[in-house]
Amino acid sequence: MQASRVASRVAAAGAVAGTAVLALSVPAFAHVSVQPEGSAAKGGYAVVDFKVPNERDDASTTRLEVNLPADHPVASVMPQPVPGWNVKVTTAKLTKPLTVHGRKIDEAVTKVTWTADGKGVQPGYFQKFPLSLGALPEDTDRMVFKAIQTYSDNEVVRWIEVPQDGQAEPENPAPVLRLSAATDDHHGASAATDASEKTDAKGDGRTTSAAGSTGGSDTTARVLGVIGIAAGVAGVAYGVLAGRRRTTA
Repeated sequence: MQASRVASRVAAAGAVAGTAVLALSVPAFAHVSVQPEGSAAKGGYAVVDFKVPNERDDASTTRLEVNLPADHPVASVMPQPVPGWNVKVTTAKLTKPLTVHGRKIDEAVTKVTWTADGKGVQPGYFQKFPLSLGALPEDTDRMVFKAIQTYSDNEVVRWIEVPQDGQAEPENPAPVLRLSAATDDHHGASAATDASEKTDAKGDGRTTSAAGSTGGSDTTARVLGVIGIAAGVAGVAYGVLAGRRRTTA
């Protein structure tokens, strides 16, 4: 009997502990977060997904607003269409223009807003909202995106608290994109893109390097042609001289 009571108490304590752990772990997975598809290298381009889980039991997420960091603006921001959602891109003038590929840009995207035209993100589900970003800043290790999540019952949750290294995660942390070290890959890709855009004067779509290769091939063909003609002429001359020698003999 006593052993049975001890077992019951242990089971009850375990259940309470498990519930407490679950309760503590839920907020860590419930907030809006951002992750790259692949890598997000400094100075490069990346596609990032804003993951929005619905942690409510009686309401759906119907709106997501993502604010881009003003201290690290990017020149190119393009959303990917998400079925069942309308997207709005908001731009603003920059106090300090950006220089991208030798071109100055004085306007950048400051906010992207998705609004559901249907049921939205229902309880027990999550939704990804992809963005293409670039070029990513080279003078920081992370980008902080403050996000605002709105529910069908008009509840608004502001994920705007900036996490600090070495400190506990805040109650409503803002999505943070960690940037990896710069690589030569994106520079090489840019160089290849720039080269492909340099067409010849005829505008037939060929690149400068391709036109150069074609010119070299034409020159080689001409040289070979001249050599062939000279050889033919020499052969005819030799034949005429041989004929004359036979006639004289």
